[in-house]
Amino acid sequence: MKIRSLLKSAAFAGFMTVAAGSAPLLAADLTVGANIGNVPWEFQDETGKTVGFEIDLVNEVAGRLGKSVAFENIPFNGLFSAVQSGRIDIAVSSITITDKRLESVAFAQPYYDSDQSLTATTASGLKSLDDMKGKVIGVDTGSTGDMWATQNTEKYGFSDIRRYEGLAPAMLDLAAGRIDGYISDIPALLYYTKDKPNLAVIQRIETGEKYSMMFAKDAPLAGEVNAVLTTLKEEGVIAKLHEKWFGATPEDTTSTVKVLDMPSLK
Repeated sequence: MKIRSLLKSAAFAGFMTVAAGSAPLLAADLTVGANIGNVPWEFQDETGKTVGFEIDLVNEVAGRLGKSVAFENIPFNGLFSAVQSGRIDIAVSSITITDKRLESVAFAQPYYDSDQSLTATTASGLKSLDDMKGKVIGVDTGSTGDMWATQNTEKYGFSDIRRYEGLAPAMLDLAAGRIDGYISDIPALLYYTKDKPNLAVIQRIETGEKYSMMFAKDAPLAGEVNAVLTTLKEEGVIAKLHEKWFGATPEDTTSTVKVLDMPSLK
């Protein structure tokens, strides 16, 4: 079999992953940007392999389309310009669909329902947002957590908001006492803190967010991926990924299971 046809076969789709600054030996059909380090969505395991819920999902989608994939590590806030400029074809990293974002990019149908959360050290004695008056909050730059914290600074009396490029550096500062709390997506924090007794998710912040893959505005690929996601939901594939990464069966009413329309501006 010729190398070109081998790369394009579904059996080999998704096997080409690269770190930021490096390049695959042969060009992939799709370049996917992701903020590697965003557990459990996209991160490196103990062997250095890029893994995660969205890594598995992208590879499955690419396989159904008969395309190969190369992943590029990009800070969360850089994903938007990267997809708009055509540097990447798809962006993932637990990206919330919002009307504001739909003005400049496109999304396929959502596949995960989420909220924000507040995490603190167990030694701090903090129990909720009501305890955060005069405290320093950490967020991910440009995230919905950043937006929420900015909008609610006066309500809860945060003394400062410090912005980070990903969960790992924020968690280091939280553990070291340089920030008092960290606001970010609840699934990532529940996953991260489950084996760390010094840290705890102390409050769910209900925001009704839904995650999906992001594309350039009016990109035909968005519709193609949307159709594949419908098939994967109907076959129960995404539900199985949820069980793999979160250890629980998703409810039938969630976007992980339920087929939904492709998002559009209201």
